[in-house]
Amino acid sequence: MDTPISILTEIPEELHQSLKSYLDTHPNWDQDRVFAAALSLFLLQQNRAEIAKKSDRNYQACARVYLETIFDQYN
Repeated sequence: MDTPISILTEIPEELHQSLKSYLDTHPNWDQDRVFAAALSLFLLQQNRAEIAKKSDRNYQACARVYLETIFDQYN
């Protein structure tokens, strides 16, 4: 369940510059933390239609990762 997945992707230059600027001004954040927060938030928003099934393990896992990442507890 905790198997890391390596992601290699190209992003638009504007997004890259924005990320670089953010990381330069927020030393507590790194690229991995930003991507974990962004991806978990995206997945939570996509599962909004399934909120009735809050016991869904994937939803809970995404919520946990998002909150831990935002509150600086993500490893």
